[in-house]
Amino acid sequence: MPKTSRLRPRRLADWGWGLAFVGPQLVGLLVFVLGPLIFAMVLSLMEWNAGGTQRFVGLENFEGQFRSEEFWAALRNTGYFTLLVVPGDLVCSLLVALALNNVRGRVVYRLLFFMPVVASSVAVSVVWLWLLNGEFGPLNSYLRDWFGIDPPNWLVDPDWVIPAIVLVSLWRGIGFTMVIFLAGLQSIPAMLTEAAEIDGASSLQRFWHVTLPMLSPTILFLAVTSIIGSFQVFDLAYVMTQGGPGNASRTLVFHVYDLAFVGFDFGASAAAGAVLFVILLVLTLAQLWAQRRWVHYDE
Repeated sequence: MPKTSRLRPRRLADWGWGLAFVGPQLVGLLVFVLGPLIFAMVLSLMEWNAGGTQRFVGLENFEGQFRSEEFWAALRNTGYFTLLVVPGDLVCSLLVALALNNVRGRVVYRLLFFMPVVASSVAVSVVWLWLLNGEFGPLNSYLRDWFGIDPPNWLVDPDWVIPAIVLVSLWRGIGFTMVIFLAGLQSIPAMLTEAAEIDGASSLQRFWHVTLPMLSPTILFLAVTSIIGSFQVFDLAYVMTQGGPGNASRTLVFHVYDLAFVGFDFGASAAAGAVLFVILLVLTLAQLWAQRRWVHYDE
């Protein structure tokens, strides 16, 4: 009997077992990711409100969004939020991770910092609504009484509403980023820092020339995921400000929600979502292309 004939049933069995284990994940991917994505892309070319018939309109929905001041306000606000929250999150989380890297009771501190991450975003928003209240909030009371500062009305002042949401987002999300950085620091071989110390490198030099390059893959991962997450901010803006005052805290995802579930303009909502998808795709590909210049992998 030829050897290939004997191997064929084994290969079929291996394929069967492989499909049995991967199949549920593939079905979930098709049903909950690729299917809705394709439907949204098709819907972006249609005119449809929930009670009417669908009508193909081509690129009219995209043209309408590019002429909409609300869309551009949402894009500006989301970009502003991203420029503030991503560097702030990376820098603060890295500093906390460096501080906790070699301390006793690291597990306890890690748990305490991670607790806001698993807290309900609605509960977090409600608590911070009270903390940031311009009239009786504790934060403004402390700034007035302790430092003599006349603080802004954080969630009512258009100039301060995005920084206020950034503050809440940093408080809530710093634990996750810190845990990833801490894992990256723990994976750096001790012999590298010891060799640099023997060569006379200072603490700052060891950090700049050893720790930071070894953390570059972790930084790339966190930069990509943080930018994607920041462009998808919705819950804090929805609960704390409803996109206000005016459109000062209207974000892209809030804009998509408002078009679909308040205005019932599903075609325009899908078009705005498609633009968001393209923006995130371009930013992610740009980061993956640029990583060849600054990301160092330990081989």
